[in-house]
Amino acid sequence: MNKYIVVLLLCMLPYFSYSQEKVEGVVFDSDASNALSLSGANVYWQDSQTGVVTDFDGKFSIPYFKEFNRLIISYVGFESDTLTINAPKTIRVNLKPSNELNEVVVQQERDAIQKTYFSPQNVITVNSDELLKAACCNLAESFETNPAIDVNLSDGLTGTKQIQMLGLTSPYLLITQENIPMVRGASQAYGLTFTPGTWIESIQITKGAGSVVNGYESISGQINTELVKPLTDNAVFVNGYANQNGRYELNTHFNKKLTDKLSTGLYIHGNTRTQKEDNNEDGFLDAPLGEQINVMNRWQYQNPETGFVSFLNVRFLNDEKQVGQVDFNPNTDRVDNGGSLSGAEGPALSGAEVWGSEINSRRFDTSLKLGYVFPELPFQSFGFQSAYSLHKQDSYFGFRTYDISHESIYSSLLFNSIIGDTRNKFKTGISFAYDGYDEVVTTDDYSREDRSVGAFLEYSYENLEKVSLTAGLRVDNHNRLGTFVTPRFHIRYTPWERGSLRGSFGRGKRAANIFAENQQLFASARQINIAGSGGNVYGLEPEDAWNYGVSFLQGFSFLNKKGDISLDYYITDFENQVVVDWENPQEVSFYNLEGESSAKSFQVELNYELLTRLNFRTSYKFYDVSTDYKSGNLQKPLQAQHRFFVNLGYETVAKDNGAQWKFDYTLHSFGEARLPDTSANPVEYQLPAFSPTYNLMNAQVTKVFSNSFEVYVGGENLSDVQQTNPVLGADNPFGPNFDTTIVYAPIMGRMFYGGFRFKIL
Repeated sequence: MNKYIVVLLLCMLPYFSYSQEKVEGVVFDSDASNALSLSGANVYWQDSQTGVVTDFDGKFSIPYFKEFNRLIISYVGFESDTLTINAPKTIRVNLKPSNELNEVVVQQERDAIQKTYFSPQNVITVNSDELLKAACCNLAESFETNPAIDVNLSDGLTGTKQIQMLGLTSPYLLITQENIPMVRGASQAYGLTFTPGTWIESIQITKGAGSVVNGYESISGQINTELVKPLTDNAVFVNGYANQNGRYELNTHFNKKLTDKLSTGLYIHGNTRTQKEDNNEDGFLDAPLGEQINVMNRWQYQNPETGFVSFLNVRFLNDEKQVGQVDFNPNTDRVDNGGSLSGAEGPALSGAEVWGSEINSRRFDTSLKLGYVFPELPFQSFGFQSAYSLHKQDSYFGFRTYDISHESIYSSLLFNSIIGDTRNKFKTGISFAYDGYDEVVTTDDYSREDRSVGAFLEYSYENLEKVSLTAGLRVDNHNRLGTFVTPRFHIRYTPWERGSLRGSFGRGKRAANIFAENQQLFASARQINIAGSGGNVYGLEPEDAWNYGVSFLQGFSFLNKKGDISLDYYITDFENQVVVDWENPQEVSFYNLEGESSAKSFQVELNYELLTRLNFRTSYKFYDVSTDYKSGNLQKPLQAQHRFFVNLGYETVAKDNGAQWKFDYTLHSFGEARLPDTSANPVEYQLPAFSPTYNLMNAQVTKVFSNSFEVYVGGENLSDVQQTNPVLGADNPFGPNFDTTIVYAPIMGRMFYGGFRFKIL
C-alpha cells in the first residue's frame, strides 16, 4: 500500500513543481530613476482566465503556463504593454502614460470633483472635500456647489429642498445608497434629508440612462451615495452646527477596529429647531419647527487573503416637523375632521381658525452586502446585497390627513468576470423587490403590494486608446407593470488627446406614487382629481420614457494652469407619463399623458485654475421641458429655463500640521419661470404669468487649526432674496384660495451660520 502512495506522489511531483512556477515583477509609471510603482494594475495572460492585480508596492506574482506566452499589463491612464514570456522569470514593467490626465481635478490638492475621461457613462464624482464647502447638513443640501444638480424648494411651508437633473424632479432619478435603492416610495418627499452630510464619503452622479444592474426605474439619471467606512473613517469625529434661525445640529462618529479584518462604527445625528421665524410677516412659519434623531451602526469585514468583504448597516430614524401658522398649537388647534379626498367637504371654518400641520416619520432600515473576489482571478467576483426598510409617516395638513406605511425588501445577486481578457468584461445577475404600501388619504385607502423579479446582463469593452462601451439588457416581471425589457447603451470615443466624446440611450419605467411624491398638494385648498384610465396603480398606467444624450469633455492647459470644458445635451421622451396638472387653481389633476411630453437639457461647464489654489467653476444651463396638458402644450411650471452658476474656491498653503484657510463663494442666477395659471382666482390671489429673475449667493470661510480641529462660518442667500407671497390666501387658510405650492424663490431671507469639526485620527 505504501509503495503505491510513493509511486503516486512521484507521478504527481511534476505537477506540483509546475504549479509553483511563476512570473514575478514590479510595475512602474516610467523608466526614470524616480519612477513610482503602480498599485492596482491588471496583469493577465492573453486569451486566458488567469490574471492578478499589483499590490500596494506595484508587485505581482502570476502562475506561469507554457500554453500562454503573451503577458498583458494594463492600468487606467497608461498604455497597455504586452510582453512575450517563454519561461518563469522576474521582470520590471514600465508603462507609458496614454493621456496626460485620468480625471479632471477641479481642486488642486483634493480631488473634490472628478470627471473621468475613460468611462462610457457620464459620471461625476463628488467627494467629502466638496461637501465641506457649504453647510451640508444632509444629502438634499449637498449639491449647492455642484452645477450638475438643481436644488429648489418644494413648497412654502416645510422648507424641504427638492433636487432636479436634466429638467426632471427626483422621482425620475434613481437614488441609491451604495447601489441599493434608497429614496423612493414613502420617503420620496423627505428622504434626502434623512442622510446626514457627515455620513457621506462621496456621491456619484450619472447623467442619462444608468446601468441595468441597478434596476429599471432610472429615467434621467442616478445619484449614488457612498457612506464613510469604519475602517477608514476617523476614530472619533464630532461636528456641531448652528444658524441664526434656530437650527442646531450635532453629528458624532465613533469607529473601532476590532481585529485586522473587522471594524465597526456608530454614527449619531441629531437636529432641532424651536425658534419661530416669519420674516415676510404673512403669519406662517418660514421654516418648520421640529427635531430629528438618526442613529446608524455599521460593520465592515474584509479578508484580502480569502477574497471576502462585507458590510452590515442597521439604522433607526425619528423625524418630527410642525408647520403652518405661527400661533398654531397642535394640542389645541388641530382640526380633526374626516373630510373627503376632494377637500370639498372640509370643516366649515372661518378665516379666524388657526391652520397647522404635523409630519412625523419613523424609519428602520438594514442592509447587507457580501462580496467574494477570486484570489487568483481578481477580475472575477460574486456579489450579494439585500435590504429591508419600514417607513411610517403620520401626518395631517389642516383638515386633511395623510398616513403611509411602506415596507420594502430588495435583494440582488451579481457575478462579474471577463471574456478572453480584461478588456472584455460582463456582469450578470438577478434581483427581487417587494413594496407593501398601506396608504390612507383622509378617508380613502390606497393600499397595494408591488412585486418584481428581474434578470440582467451587461457587457463592457474597455480600450483606453480609443473606444469603450457598455451595453446592457434586463428583463423584469412586475405584478402591476407586467413583463418588459429595459435596454441601456453607453459609448465613449477619444478623438484626440484629453478629449472624450460620449453617447448614450436607454429606457426607464416606473410606477408613480402620486401622493407621496406630491405631498405639497395637501397644504392647499385644491381638490384632488384622479382621472384614471384603468391602470393598476391609482387607476393610472405606469410611466415609460427613453433618454438620449451626447456629451463632450476636453481637458486643456493654459498659462501652465489646468482646466476643462464640457458640453452635454440630453432628451427625455415620455411614451407615457402621469401628468400632474396644477393649471386650475382650484384643483390638482392626475391623468395619463395624451400627446407628447419631453425634457431637453443643454449644459456647458468650464473649470479652470485661475491662480495657484484659486479654482473657478462656471456653467450655463438651458431647459425646454414641455408637456401636453388638457389645456394645451405648456412649459413645466416653476422651472427656470435659463440658469447660470459660478463657484470660486481658494485655499492657502497647508502647513505641516494641516493648518490653512479655505474660502468659497457660489452664485446661482435664475431666469424667469412659468407660474401655474391663477387667473381664475380673485384679483388679490392672482400671480403673474412668469416669476422674476433673481440671484442667490452663498459663501463660507473655514479656518483649519490642525489636522484635528477646524471651524467655519458662512452665509446663505446673501443677496437677501425673498418671495413676497409664497402662501396664497394666507389671510384665510381654510378658504378656497389657500395654496402653498407655488414657490419659485427663497422664503427665508439672509441667513448666517457657524460650526466646528473635531476628529481623532
